[in-house]
Amino acid sequence: MLGWYGANGYTVIISHENGISSTYGHVSETFIVSVGQKVSKGQIIAHVGPKYVSKESNYKDSTGKYTNGATTGPHLHLAISKNGKKIDPLTVL
Repeated sequence: MLGWYGANGYTVIISHENGISSTYGHVSETFIVSVGQKVSKGQIIAHVGPKYVSKESNYKDSTGKYTNGATTGPHLHLAISKNGKKIDPLTVL
């Protein structure tokens, strides 16, 4: 899945085997992968950032500019889920 996911901003979600999914938030809206594409270990799927977006979101910084989700600067938000429940990423990385 690719798209705008509220507080996560622009996001890539990858489905893996055994009910595992990985979510990569606050990435560039210029996605490198596409929906349905198979990806491999080590493949670049997106770039981090930017902080500001042209899309009107519910999130703004102290200057009133729209941000890439609930963020104060460029960074990657990683979440791992198993069967829809978030788990500690270190258990699968």
